[in-house]
Amino acid sequence: MHADVHHLLHTVVSAELRSRARAFRLPRTSLRTRVGWTLVEVGLRLTARSQEATAPRTAAAFHPA
Repeated sequence: MHADVHHLLHTVVSAELRSRARAFRLPRTSLRTRVGWTLVEVGLRLTARSQEATAPRTAAAFHPA
């Protein structure tokens, strides 16, 4: 195959693939939105851990030696 023909076929196929990919592209969210939701998730995890850490201990958990 000649280089010209190979280059032409490559150009046509790549253009077709790019047009198909544009149809399936997900909407991009802004960086501010993603960072905000990440901070909310971290905050929820921290509060869940702090509630577990401050839970009252029961008498059954205490075993004198």
